[in-house]
Amino acid sequence: MAAVSGGGPHTPSVRIGPIDLAARVDEALAVQAVAFGLGPEEIEVRRHIVLRHLDHPCARALGATTPGGRLVGFVYGMPNERGQWWSTVVEPYLRATGSAHWLDDSFVITELHVLPKFQNRGIGRALITAITDAVDQPRSILSAIDTESPARGLYRSLGYQDLARQVLFPSAPKPYAVMGAPLPLRRRG
Repeated sequence: MAAVSGGGPHTPSVRIGPIDLAARVDEALAVQAVAFGLGPEEIEVRRHIVLRHLDHPCARALGATTPGGRLVGFVYGMPNERGQWWSTVVEPYLRATGSAHWLDDSFVITELHVLPKFQNRGIGRALITAITDAVDQPRSILSAIDTESPARGLYRSLGYQDLARQVLFPSAPKPYAVMGAPLPLRRRG
C-alpha cells in the first residue's frame, strides 16, 4: 500500500492498495455517483456492469481509503479484448484515425473516480500509476468525456494522447475521447 497526503486538515491521508471491488461495489458506485454526477437508475445499471467486468480473470482494482477505511477513490481495469463491448464501440473510431492497433495488447482503465473533496491531492495519479505499473501490457487505453477537464489534464500529464475524439457511446449524453499511453506511465519531473 502507498500513502498519499490528503493536503489539509479536512482531507486526511489515504492509502492506495488492492480492494475487493465486488464486495465494495456499492461504496465504489457511491464515489462514482458523486464524482460523475450519476442518478440512482444509472448506478443500478453500472452495478451490473462492474460486477460482470470483475468476472474477467485478469481484472484488477485498487482503492483509496482513509485511515478509518472509508473508500474515497477507486480504479479498475483489465486487459483489452476486441470482443468486449467497449472495444467494439471504439474500434471504428480508432480505425478512422489509424489507431486501431491500440486495442491489441493494452490494459483498459475502465473506471477511475475520486470524491471531489479528495481531488487535486495526487490520489487519481497514484491510483492509475499503481494499477498500470502492475500489468504486463505495454500500453494503456481509456475513454473520458471529450471536454477539457481536470481528468483529461491528468491523463495527458501521464502520457496519454488522444487517439479518437467525439466517440459516441449508446445512451451516453456526451461524446468521449479515447486516449492511449505507453507503459509505464510518465512520472512528474
